[in-house]
Amino acid sequence: MSRIFKYAFVIFWTLFVLAPLSWALVTSFKTPAAVNQGATFIPWVQFDPTLDGWKDILGISGYANLIPNMINSMIITFFASLISVTLGGLAAYGLSRFRYGWKYYGNSDIIFFFIAQRILPPVVLAIPFFLLLKNLRLLDTHLGLILVLTSGLMPIVVWLMVDFFNQIPREIDEMAMLEGCNPLQAFRRAILPLSKPGIAISAIFAVIFGWNDLFFALVLTFTEVKTLPAAVVALNGTVTPFWTLAASAIFSILPLIGFVFVVERYLAKGGFSGAVR
Repeated sequence: MSRIFKYAFVIFWTLFVLAPLSWALVTSFKTPAAVNQGATFIPWVQFDPTLDGWKDILGISGYANLIPNMINSMIITFFASLISVTLGGLAAYGLSRFRYGWKYYGNSDIIFFFIAQRILPPVVLAIPFFLLLKNLRLLDTHLGLILVLTSGLMPIVVWLMVDFFNQIPREIDEMAMLEGCNPLQAFRRAILPLSKPGIAISAIFAVIFGWNDLFFALVLTFTEVKTLPAAVVALNGTVTPFWTLAASAIFSILPLIGFVFVVERYLAKGGFSGAVR
């Protein structure tokens, strides 16, 4: 009975999650008349599919062109995630293997300080970031938004990677140091190859949060470096083009789906077997 309930819940939740994506995918191939006539889901039976919505977002019809905005999002997300995973991984390794602090202030407090950066709502940081980038002449630039997103992505990476490094036996570091490695060499040669699952998970979270950022993209960019989420929001005018918005929604998640398929091979656990001799 419990197994039936479990499978029923899984099926229900899967349908619940896939329903909005199914609606968006079907709507992206509808004409305005097909959208206004009511809910239909079977192409060539309930409606005649068309590519008008996709032509709108790809610049073919002249309505909009989201490809430059997608390129901006790819550049910003890639470098912000790369910096966050690189520096955050090094910081997490140091917090996992060494002891810092003074009196009652220790590693756990430092880790909490990192993750506490995510507690602040973005609206609180909007004006300070705006003034900072304005003085540095980095408003509406790739570099400015990369730096801002890195400040929010790195705490997530540190928080995830510290727990992962804590699960790797310290004997691996000690054996590497006995063979003549310094701590940085031990990390690069012994620990890093075993950290691929943790790096993959951290990268997935960093890319998802960076890719979906909307608030800072609206506040800190204008025309030169408009990202994909900001461009999708701008599509909504006085008359809501549901067919175009649906196509843009599917278009905007395709890179994330491709990225997850690429990194999922590194998510397999059990890589520590045989590492300690």
